[in-house]
Amino acid sequence: MDIANLIQTVTLYALPVLFAITIHEAAHGYAARHFGDNTAYAQGRITLNPLKHIDPVGTILMPLMLYFATSGAFLFGYAKPVPVNFGALRNPKRHMVWVALAGPASNFAQAIFWALLLVGLVGMGVQEPFFVKMAQAGILVNLVMWAFNLFPLPPLDGGRILVGLLPWKQAQMVSRLEPWGFFIVMGLVLVGVVGAFWLRPLMTLGYALINTLISPLAFLLR
Repeated sequence: MDIANLIQTVTLYALPVLFAITIHEAAHGYAARHFGDNTAYAQGRITLNPLKHIDPVGTILMPLMLYFATSGAFLFGYAKPVPVNFGALRNPKRHMVWVALAGPASNFAQAIFWALLLVGLVGMGVQEPFFVKMAQAGILVNLVMWAFNLFPLPPLDGGRILVGLLPWKQAQMVSRLEPWGFFIVMGLVLVGVVGAFWLRPLMTLGYALINTLISPLAFLLR
């Protein structure tokens, strides 16, 4: 048990993770309100206060247990889901797609922000490794959340997007998997399917897209 390494890791990742989960969940709530569902707003969940979105087990206890159990090789956690009444949306099937997409989209936007910060720090000659590593952690955390949440199986955002896009009959078939979806996804994660065939390809694409977007700024700061 390397306590010093744990403290360093927590310090580097704490701020990026808090921003990532807070803005992700708030984005769901904001999109739901925009399309007619005020459930999250009424419960005070459309907020940037991280305490409203932290789940004691999923956000704190589970990642710590996995960190020690796997020596940092595998980490997983989750925030408190924002309540959405899809039936209250003006067009439930179509607007479900946008509500679900809002969370991963917010993570990709944050990954771009951290990448811009990293380029700015390097361009200004900042030598403090802590800030550089935190910016790198911010990119990584948000790309992982972006890619993982897009996995096309409910209750993940990608599953809800798939349900919203499929014809009614196929959508109902997929939606019936939701009660077991979490366990199916975890099983696929543990056997390496999600990592090899979903996370890595999408994250490679994500890094390539971000690199393309920020390359003009990086060129100007040389």
